[in-house]
Amino acid sequence: MAKVIEKFFIASMLMWAVPVAILIAFNKNLFPGSADMSPYSLTLLSGFLAVISVNIVIAFYIYLAMKEPSEKHEPDPKFVSEAETSVKHLVKSESSSTNKKDE
Repeated sequence: MAKVIEKFFIASMLMWAVPVAILIAFNKNLFPGSADMSPYSLTLLSGFLAVISVNIVIAFYIYLAMKEPSEKHEPDPKFVSEAETSVKHLVKSESSSTNKKDE
């Protein structure tokens, strides 16, 4: 569980830090050619790249989550049996109410 929290924390920090770093880098003209751009174009490009960077971090986090072994995560048997009982009860009550409507 600690690894999951660690991955989530790292992804959360990257989702905050990477876009801010991109915006600061564009405002300080650290990228070649950004000094020649108009302020409007600079704002659009830096904002677009910041949004794309967040999406890349999210995709990376999803990749890490999907890569985790699935055999470690087994549902609680008591919860599963209670859920199955609840669904069976719901299906029975819906079918009986449907039969009453048809009559």
